[in-house]
Amino acid sequence: MERTTFEGQWSSARNVISTNCDQRPNGEVSLLLIHAISLPPGQFGGDAIEALFTNQLNSQEHPFFAEISHLRVSAHFLIRRDGECLQFVDTDRRAWHAGRSCWLDLSRMMWRTALNDFSVGIELEGDDVTPFTKAQYQTLVAITQWLMIRYPLLDKSRITGHAHVAPLRKTDPGPAFDWAYYYQQLGT
Repeated sequence: MERTTFEGQWSSARNVISTNCDQRPNGEVSLLLIHAISLPPGQFGGDAIEALFTNQLNSQEHPFFAEISHLRVSAHFLIRRDGECLQFVDTDRRAWHAGRSCWLDLSRMMWRTALNDFSVGIELEGDDVTPFTKAQYQTLVAITQWLMIRYPLLDKSRITGHAHVAPLRKTDPGPAFDWAYYYQQLGT
């Protein structure tokens, strides 16, 4: 569904409001963090991810939901298996997606924490073992290109996976994510 573009909203995304965000501190977006999520784990489709990001997850629907329904998390975008994109948080605001993590900023030669302060989070509906779809890569590439225009500090060296910034607690987007294909499609 096409809609009017606001500065931090991608025009091809369906807007779903999450309150799990706040103002970014000073500084420009300079990191793209790619995640993967499926709810319940290993299952695709349904509205559980949307419910989680909007604090409406029913803890009674699945045993795993009881473990996570208290979380207040979000990402800027979710890309479903069919390539549909939902946007939960304006990219000029801070979504709550990275958790405890750190990233080596090679341009500054220093480790950085508080990644939500300067990153955009994109969730792909998926898991560690199921290949992502061509439609998902197409949408991810389109969003990435839009973000790279919007935020000039973003380049290929500033795109990473959740597992790379939180390796002791996260595995996503996992080995099923084809980084070479993504970068090839991204070009530049």
